[in-house]
Amino acid sequence: MNGLGRGTSLAVLSSIAFGTSGVLAKPVMAAGAAPAQVTSARIALAAVVLLVGTAVLRPRALWFGAPGSRLGGWALPLGYGLFAVVGAPLLFFVSASRIPVGIAMLLQFTAPVLVALWVRLVRRTVLPTAVWWGTAIAVTGLAVVGEVWRTPRLDTVGVVAALASAVCLAAYYLLGERAAGRADPFGVTAVGMLFGAVVLAVLSPPWSTPVTLPTELGPSWLLLVVMALFSTVVAYLTGILSLRHLPSAVASVIGLLEVVVSAALAWWLLGEALTAVQLTGAVVLLTGAAVVQVASARNNHSPTDDRKQNLPSVI
Repeated sequence: MNGLGRGTSLAVLSSIAFGTSGVLAKPVMAAGAAPAQVTSARIALAAVVLLVGTAVLRPRALWFGAPGSRLGGWALPLGYGLFAVVGAPLLFFVSASRIPVGIAMLLQFTAPVLVALWVRLVRRTVLPTAVWWGTAIAVTGLAVVGEVWRTPRLDTVGVVAALASAVCLAAYYLLGERAAGRADPFGVTAVGMLFGAVVLAVLSPPWSTPVTLPTELGPSWLLLVVMALFSTVVAYLTGILSLRHLPSAVASVIGLLEVVVSAALAWWLLGEALTAVQLTGAVVLLTGAAVVQVASARNNHSPTDDRKQNLPSVI
């Protein structure tokens, strides 16, 4: 498999893993656990797994010190933890508690547009026209899936929180791309997850999460473990590893598949059926992602490519 194929496969797997989190979390929250408790427990367990695994297999990956800098290289994993691990999901929960989930989802997943604008305006990188068209098509499909026209009035705080979540999600891709090119992705993910777990523990201690609640999908502890291992560890690792082979502007659009996966699993496991209009939106979203992927294949170059020769192989 070439670099583009490997990156696409990893990005799709990451989207599938992220897409399972809501379906697994919803029964636990319906049984009585608060969203902050579920998030804190999930991140804390994932941090332990990542730290232990990285310390055993890649101990040098956990050091980011650099001479001549007060923070050294620690700013990268700390920023990753702040924006990707804490900011994006926490602000989305705030938004979803105040405005309809479909609207919150649409606003958060404007992140690919923000990524593309950053790449074009800050990095001065010219993106293929098809990337812009594909992104617009995918976001339009997302709007249809979320049926955004159903709610005429929106809470201001909810809208601001959703937009702030979009900024954090864009930072997840941009920082992940930087980490994939200049540091060990395993170390960045592990340290970032630890930082996120500490911040979330202040807001909601993970040990306060009820783990013996019965849910329609099984005991709450089992769902929390699956969320931590698959929806978090696998999701974040495959996401950051995909950015060694894909530009952030492309990976962020592929990330929209998370919405389709989440909706499909909600229909399959929770009986939350999609309407014909929403199914059409899902097709439009997938079409947009495909357009971006084809454009990337024709203009196959990632910002990390120039530095890969100096990095150890991680996958």
